[in-house]
Amino acid sequence: MNRFCGLLFFAFVAASSAFAPPLQTAKIVVRTPVAAFVRAEQPSVTSLKMAEDMSWEGEYPPSKVLGPIMSKMPSGVLGVVSLALLAITGYSCFMSGQLQNIPGALNDGSWVKWYYVLGSFMGPLSWGTHVACWIQRKNGM
Repeated sequence: MNRFCGLLFFAFVAASSAFAPPLQTAKIVVRTPVAAFVRAEQPSVTSLKMAEDMSWEGEYPPSKVLGPIMSKMPSGVLGVVSLALLAITGYSCFMSGQLQNIPGALNDGSWVKWYYVLGSFMGPLSWGTHVACWIQRKNGM
């Protein structure tokens, strides 16, 4: 019981410290001679541009927020993909419900099929492609 209480206390402290404001600490400045920096750091030519600004002003973002593939897709294609993913989700949930009606299926878990579980995960993807379709339509694509 003591270990459980100690673990619970540790979890509480860790969780509450996540919401605490950062401590103000003094900055330590280390001075080194200029001769120590013989070779200057040059940015790599092959470095990724992951720090690109993705902010926008107005009602909708630019197409570049969708990434390199979906930013080039027209809104009609994204709409069809969104409807197809929504149909897969609906079909998977419906068929899982039908399999639950088989006598004894709930007791042994035979109603759980991996392909219906996988199909049910297409719902969030359908929502994402729907939003991408809306962004592309607002941007005139």
